Amino acid sequence: MIFGRTPELPTPEQALKGRATPEFEVPSRHTVLGNPLLGPYPDGLEVADFALGCFWGAERKFWQTAGVWTTYVGYQGGYTENPSYEEACSGLTGHTEAVRVVFDPSKVSYAALLKLFWESHNPTQGFRQGNDVGTQYRSAIYTHSADQQAIAAASLEAYQKVLTASGHGTITTTVLPADNKPFWPAEAYHQQYLDKNPDGYCGIGGTGVTLAEPFETNWGVSCPTGVAAAPEPTE
Repeated sequence: MIFGRTPELPTPEQALKGRATPEFEVPSRHTVLGNPLLGPYPDGLEVADFALGCFWGAERKFWQTAGVWTTYVGYQGGYTENPSYEEACSGLTGHTEAVRVVFDPSKVSYAALLKLFWESHNPTQGFRQGNDVGTQYRSAIYTHSADQQAIAAASLEAYQKVLTASGHGTITTTVLPADNKPFWPAEAYHQQYLDKNPDGYCGIGGTGVTLAEPFETNWGVSCPTGVAAAPEPTE
């Protein structure tokens, strides 16, 4: 939070301009999975981008998922080119703290990643996640295809139904195409932070409400029913 003020997104004119080239290098390989962070990626893999609060704990959620090939964290959804962490935390970039997930769709579906996304945070909190307050902590999904956009939108509608039924508020998550929201990798020390610092801070925590698959889509897939308590968080 900036000097105790209520967080608000900057306009493009207000945002920091950033720089044409990054000021730091990104590690070549994932410290847990061993695969390249920035590619090239094997044929058949897909990319998904999620923002669900502090990216340290969010990234761990995804790298622990079978079928995920690599993950890395960065800044997305705003205006500033090649931002630094300090700039993102200033609230003057417009970016979220995001996780890029490279996955094998033959081993884990995009819908399963969305289920993990929804259940791992509280998507009703606006510009915060728990005690972390600021526009960079807002909830967002950045999609890489028309299919991802449709499935993500359907999952939002489905999760809103079960959240409402369990007494929660309105989802504030944005679902936007990633093609006009570049992903700027974060500094090396942020990558796989909780692998390097096992006792480090993790602000990720869900609502306790689970989402059943499949989601209702325009292909006629049925809508999930019922609300169930999620398992107790392990973080």
